[in-house]
Amino acid sequence: MRKIRYKKGRKVQPLHLEYTGIHKSNESEMQLFVYDDLNLTEFEKIKVADFTKSIDPQKTNWLNLHGLNNIELVKAIGDYFEIDNFMLADILNTTKRTKLEEQQEVLFFNIKSLLPTEHSDNIQVEQISFLIKDGVLLSFQEKRSDFFTHIRERIRTHSGIVRTKKADYLLYILLDAVMENFYITLEHEEDKVEELINLSKNSDNPTILERIEKHRDNLNFLKRSIIPLRDSLYDIKSIKDDNVFNVIENENFSFFARLHQKSLELLEQIELDMGSLESASNFFFSFQTHKMNEIMKTLTIVSAIFIPLTFIVGVYGMNFEYMPELKYPNGYYTIVGIMIFIGIAMLFYFKKRRWF
Repeated sequence: MRKIRYKKGRKVQPLHLEYTGIHKSNESEMQLFVYDDLNLTEFEKIKVADFTKSIDPQKTNWLNLHGLNNIELVKAIGDYFEIDNFMLADILNTTKRTKLEEQQEVLFFNIKSLLPTEHSDNIQVEQISFLIKDGVLLSFQEKRSDFFTHIRERIRTHSGIVRTKKADYLLYILLDAVMENFYITLEHEEDKVEELINLSKNSDNPTILERIEKHRDNLNFLKRSIIPLRDSLYDIKSIKDDNVFNVIENENFSFFARLHQKSLELLEQIELDMGSLESASNFFFSFQTHKMNEIMKTLTIVSAIFIPLTFIVGVYGMNFEYMPELKYPNGYYTIVGIMIFIGIAMLFYFKKRRWF
């Protein structure tokens, strides 16, 4: 899991652009959809030089960039759409928290997309940024992925209402697709939590406690990712109430309210899962304590049985010359028999009292 690191020197200069993510070997490619209710034009591997003749201001335009390691390409996109350098820096800086910002007729939204790593307890993190300006929706992804494949198919096949809506509705369904990854990740975490609860009841393997702490960290990271998203979605309501910024049409605010409700549901479920993990920790320590108590009880019973036997052995281990029992022909066997009888009698008594 990546943590925020303080970066000194030129890396924090506002006019300096630098990609801080881990996907630095991916080739940067752009894809453009230009559509309305009647027509669709799709451009693969489009160049910035082709924007002027390809983008239609009378239609909805969706420009998607895969790969943020090409700084010159990102800067060229920013220059064409006259995007502030601060926003470009936020797009490239993957340590930034989720946020919503409106500035100079631009609506900017970045979000963390989380998915579980296969056959691992880790979580994959990718930052995705969205920007709406002049009816054009720009999306910036760190790497090529299939988050939006079904949305592209809906646009191509004219399924649903996406072709009848503007860029604000497209932003909604893209955000909804990213939020589906939160549900997938949370479901994966819940399966792991259930597994850990069952293990904690039956095993004292210390790696269980390590896994519990790992998944507690994962849930905390999920929570830290969703809380700013919840706040940003709530801020959209203030945009509506202020009636200042018209990127989002009034009839589409209800869609973003649904996303806000989803974020609340996710946070509530995370709190429940955190409680389940706490129960798993308690089960683990209770099992450890119970096992230790059983061991101590067994040792105590064994010690209690040997106390009278040790006394008898101690008595007959004294080096006195005149001890009557020493002259008995069968004295040894008699004492051994008495000791066996005492041991069995004490075991029977302990069992009757249900001490083990």
